[in-house]
Amino acid sequence: MAFLAEIWEAVKLALFSLKSNKMRAFLTLLGIIIGVTTVIGIISLTQGLDKAFGEQISSLGSDVLYVQKFAWVSGADWTKFRNRKDLTLKEVEALKKYSTLSAAVSPSVGTSRTVRYKNRSVERVQITGTDEVKTGNAFPALGRDLTSFDVQNRKMVCVIGWEVAKDLFKDTYPIGKWVKIGGYRFNVIGVIEKQGSMLGFNLDQQVKIPIGVFYKLFGKHRSLTITVKVKDPKFMEETKDQIRGILRRVRKVPLGKEDDFSINQMDMLMDLYNKLTAALYAAAIGVGAISLVVGGIGIMNIMLVSVTERTKEIGIRKAIGAKRRNILTQFLIESVVVSGVGGIIGIVLGFGMGKLVATVSPLQATVTIWSVMLGIGFSSLVGIFFGLYPAGKAARLNPVDALHYE
Repeated sequence: MAFLAEIWEAVKLALFSLKSNKMRAFLTLLGIIIGVTTVIGIISLTQGLDKAFGEQISSLGSDVLYVQKFAWVSGADWTKFRNRKDLTLKEVEALKKYSTLSAAVSPSVGTSRTVRYKNRSVERVQITGTDEVKTGNAFPALGRDLTSFDVQNRKMVCVIGWEVAKDLFKDTYPIGKWVKIGGYRFNVIGVIEKQGSMLGFNLDQQVKIPIGVFYKLFGKHRSLTITVKVKDPKFMEETKDQIRGILRRVRKVPLGKEDDFSINQMDMLMDLYNKLTAALYAAAIGVGAISLVVGGIGIMNIMLVSVTERTKEIGIRKAIGAKRRNILTQFLIESVVVSGVGGIIGIVLGFGMGKLVATVSPLQATVTIWSVMLGIGFSSLVGIFFGLYPAGKAARLNPVDALHYE
């Protein structure tokens, strides 16, 4: 209890010192405040981005593979991918027939066109030709999705994205209405639920039509994307190996030659994103660390001034029985309190900065317990490290010399 009382007394002395010298205290705390604000602000924004990106990845399906002509992430020359043979419906049929580890296989092919309804239009809409097989997690909010009847009979029907419906129909119910896609009339049978954006691509500004209709109207000279939903995510690698074997056989890739197709998955984008944000974390902590060192030097300087100003007080305390440990503890706690106050202000400002950016921009900000602990821990360590020397100097003062100090 006596030790706790001693600590509390040192905390009160530190707070009284800050209150008595407001300008000096502010200048002392400024470096700590800037450092912690920078670290907490960037971490809160980055974690918000992590959460949003993770949700987008999950919404697209972490158990889905994308067989394509191009690789998503690669350091290879893109001309090598460009010269590959296109993926066709032949590969789709082979995967549907022979892949035992796949729950669903669906082709898709795309182009960009203007979509019109009466006097309204939406430009650069992604038109996707596909079949009725579901591999993703997006479902119609209104109406229905494509069916096997639509696909097999090449019906002139479409399922439109949320924003396309909003921009074209305003307050009008869209199901059953006719729109023009690239000059051709399509009947709207469904509206896809709101999905948001993914890596700059607006998922709500797209239209799905039967793949046979797409080929008939917009041509076949395009490579397909083959979407494969895995039966069990635990067997993701085994499924990729099976797909690779089937496609190499169908596409007659010689033994010893590399694949002439790519199997992509969302984890690749997540890994790339994590590498990019790791650099951002490092930069934030680096800038924050420099500011904290500057703030720590300020704390050391002010504590040395405090030791000089209170030399006689130290002498009196030693004369009436205070030990070196008591003096060391007192000044060390004062240093930690000064640094901790700066850290708390920095945490509040950092979260405020993150929330402000999130308010005025599409970026999100997320507050987590570990980032709060990081800010408090950083500032406390700075207080301990830079307070040791002044506290040690105070503890080593000779009581006789201290009492005679003027």
